[in-house]
This record gives sequence, C-alpha cells and structure tokens, in this order.
Amino acid sequence: MVRFLPLALLALTACGSTEPRYLIDSAPAETSAQVRMQVATLEVRDVSLPAYAEDSQILIEGADGALTPLDNALWADEPTRAVTMRLAEAIGRGGSATVAVEPWPLETPAQAEIHVLVSEMVARASGQFDLKGQFAISSYDHVIRERIKRFEISVPLSEATPRGIAQTSGLALQKLAEQITRELARGGAVDSFPVKRQLHIDRTPPKTSI
Repeated sequence: MVRFLPLALLALTACGSTEPRYLIDSAPAETSAQVRMQVATLEVRDVSLPAYAEDSQILIEGADGALTPLDNALWADEPTRAVTMRLAEAIGRGGSATVAVEPWPLETPAQAEIHVLVSEMVARASGQFDLKGQFAISSYDHVIRERIKRFEISVPLSEATPRGIAQTSGLALQKLAEQITRELARGGAVDSFPVKRQLHIDRTPPKTSI
C-alpha cells in the first residue's frame, strides 16, 4: 500500500494543477529616492503569519466575519516565503543597505536583522485590506539600537477578487517596507563603549502623618 502512495499524490497534484494561481504583486515605491540607512547589510527573517494567512487558498472576510476561500483561487507561492521575499525586495529597493532573506548568504554576518510578526493580514468585508503586527530590529554587534515597533496598515481593496487581493497585498507590504526603511534610517546608533546607567535610589525617609 505504501508503494502506491506517490502515485496517488501525483494524481491529486495533477487534478489541482488547473486552478488559477496568483502572485503577490510587487507594488511600486511612493518615491524613487533611495533612503540612506544606518546599516550596510540587513537580514530579513522569515515573516511570522497567522495560521489562516499561511493557507494556500486566498481568503476574504464575509459580512458575518467569517473568512472564506474564493472559488478556484490559490496563491502561486507558499505565503510565508512570498511575503518574506516581497518585503526584502521592497526594503532593498528603497534603502541603501544590501538586503537578503534568511539564511544569510555571506560569510560576514548582517549588521542587523528584521523580525516581522503579523497579527492580522486580511481582506475585510468593509473593502479594506488590513496588515497589522510588529517588527523588531536586532543587531548582535549593537551597530544600531535594538527596538520593537508596531504597525497598522490599512489599504483600500481595489476589488474583491483574487487579483484585487493580490494587488492590495503587495501594496500593503510595500507600505510596511517603507515604514521599516524609515525606522532604519533614523538616528539609533549606539556607542562603541556604552556607559552603564546608574540606578538612582532615593534614600530620603518617607514623611509620616500623625
């Protein structure tokens, strides 16, 4: 029975290969000017998506709040990989740093890493596409100041179709990339020899009321 399993899987793959598949669009940047970033190299870690956004089916929110798949519509690439790649490409186009996704391909480690945790990524029944979560900037050698920032991006859905969701997903990711790029361009460099902060303790005895 086990030796026939590959044939069964091939048959299932062949049956599903006729469904249309959609790529997340590479949206154009709002400006062609490249932003000078505080790091020369940047690694984008795999984006963490909600379980529903990791599905190969393209989902949309109904009037009752339930997420349902659109008929005969699948993502062309595995969503986590596609989102991570699109985000890295957009940051690389908009900023001065050399950007790559994990695993970092060079011998010298990247000066900083971006960790993105998405809490919501959904085409709403209201006609909006919401992308929410947080991103963290980490730097093992403390080339820049480490920090965590939240993001809430809402983009009008061009149309409630697979193509419309693919286009708007790309636009939302472009806006997130621009937000990350601006954050990496801001002053946040740390001193080579940071001074440990002293904790001030107030030793004045408390006043008592009689």
